[in-house]
Amino acid sequence: MTKIWIKTLAAIILIGVLIAFPKVMGVLNTNIFIGFAIMALFAVSLNLMLGYTGLLSFGHAMFFGLGAYTTALSLKHIDNLPISMALLLGVLGAVVCAVIVSPLLVRLSGTAFSMLTLAFGQLMYIVCLKFREVTGGADGLGGFPVPDLKIPFTGGIDMTDPVNFYYFAITVLGGCILLIWRFTKTPIGSVMISIRDNDNRVDYLGFHVPSVKSLVFIVSGGFAGAAGAIYALFQNMVSTDGVLGLFTSFNPIIMTIIGGVSSFTGPIIGAGLLTLLEEFLLRYTDRIALFNGLVLILMIKFAPGGIMGIWDAVYRKWFKRRTLS
Repeated sequence: MTKIWIKTLAAIILIGVLIAFPKVMGVLNTNIFIGFAIMALFAVSLNLMLGYTGLLSFGHAMFFGLGAYTTALSLKHIDNLPISMALLLGVLGAVVCAVIVSPLLVRLSGTAFSMLTLAFGQLMYIVCLKFREVTGGADGLGGFPVPDLKIPFTGGIDMTDPVNFYYFAITVLGGCILLIWRFTKTPIGSVMISIRDNDNRVDYLGFHVPSVKSLVFIVSGGFAGAAGAIYALFQNMVSTDGVLGLFTSFNPIIMTIIGGVSSFTGPIIGAGLLTLLEEFLLRYTDRIALFNGLVLILMIKFAPGGIMGIWDAVYRKWFKRRTLS
């Protein structure tokens, strides 16, 4: 069986599992899966900068948070706003922010880039915390309506139904992850990897490195905003600590490192592992961050390539050896 047929069969099986999931696993597990999918998209969007372009952002939550707040505020203040438009406005809010701050960031790299993104992220946190009249401050913004999904020739689909929202959210989140994957396969994706490896050589080849970094920064921020918009619709509650806090920025970094920075699927695997770990630990303790930190330390110490790095080593050692023999 060729690789194309194997990938096609795997895709069909995956789609079948996703369709059957809420019917088989129930509402609680379905909501857990939606939370995982949101964080998976958030981590994959971060990995566009970290894994593919070599830019470590400590303030990626500002895009996630802007997507969430823009969607929530739009639904709260604009009557009869379609859910699809609210989602697009969330993405637009994150993109506009990325366009504004990217000229100040893309000429930097290394520690300077990381620290400045952290500063912008904390600035956004403070702004949303202080403007209580608009954002609700520390109390958050909740109670906004979640409209039905309007489809031609139908009466609309109720998005307050957990199963209906699951299919909507998974479609949007899965589509965004596929778009990011396709973006990495374009010529820009090759330039990104080259910038990560040696940006001076890319500059010698005639590419304008800051422009490429800016494009990646904007695309990454836009998809993080999409994750934040779905988060707002899912939780029906947006708070500064929930979407703009320091740990919100660190979580996708931890997921990416645990799953494997050099792999596209690594952040998804890392998000799944940490989601399962969190659900297990919540039965016994609320010190989730402590255990996440311990897992991160162990992975950096013993498996710096992450879970995908372990898999690649096993694959090269056993499967390729059997193929050659």
